[in-house]
Amino acid sequence: MVIGIMGESCTGKSTLADKLKDLLGAEVYAGKDYLRLAKNESIAKKLFEKKLADTAGGHIIYVIAEREHLQLLPENALRVLVTADLAVIKDRFAQRMRGTLPAPVEKMLENKHGCFDSEVHDIHVVSGETDLDAVCLQIQSLLH
Repeated sequence: MVIGIMGESCTGKSTLADKLKDLLGAEVYAGKDYLRLAKNESIAKKLFEKKLADTAGGHIIYVIAEREHLQLLPENALRVLVTADLAVIKDRFAQRMRGTLPAPVEKMLENKHGCFDSEVHDIHVVSGETDLDAVCLQIQSLLH
């Protein structure tokens, strides 16, 4: 089964993916990681789509931070939306940038905030409010 974990940068998608990877023994791809499947981008994308379509009893987690990558998810994928308050996102992003959040980056985060909120999803995780261990168990039960 494919598990699509979608949301803005710094909402906790990778943290959830790491927990699920350990629990499910799943492969994890993020963003354009599929490019490692082939030297040519269009071939890599086709190979990735094929891989997602045929998981053969295994699990693949696809971490998505760009809306354009949503189209790669198969229809039957389990979709997990991860959101966070804008102040939390800004703080986490600033930590990635050694404590300083440049004004253009702050503006970009403000403009992108909420861009995934209207996407169809099966589970909604609110960073800092939702128990990730409980979410992992919920996802595990949905897969069996």
